[in-house]
Amino acid sequence: MAHPVVHFEVMGKDFATLTGFYGDVFGWKLAPVDGMPYSLVEKEGEGIGGGIGATENGDGHVTFYVSSDDPQATMEKAVAAGGSIVMPMTDLGMVKIGLIADPEGHVVGIVDGNG
Repeated sequence: MAHPVVHFEVMGKDFATLTGFYGDVFGWKLAPVDGMPYSLVEKEGEGIGGGIGATENGDGHVTFYVSSDDPQATMEKAVAAGGSIVMPMTDLGMVKIGLIADPEGHVVGIVDGNG
């Protein structure tokens, strides 16, 4: 890939809710950045690192895909943590994906890690 994704960022109005949501749903390790409403998401395995922070003005933004060996359970966990299902798991032929929204409405793709 000529230009691989090397970082992601989730920005929103409620920093505490967002860091709690992503830490709980995906088990991400978060490291707060001193003096800022921002935490770095630790890179693990083949995944990429990223960041979660608070917006100063306006609405938040994000779109990225997360692999899961049990995507339905992940989607259910997202709902239990205050999110919602935007699109149920769907077989697109080459990949099975679903879309969830976090508590602020950011859309996140869930990819079936089993192929």
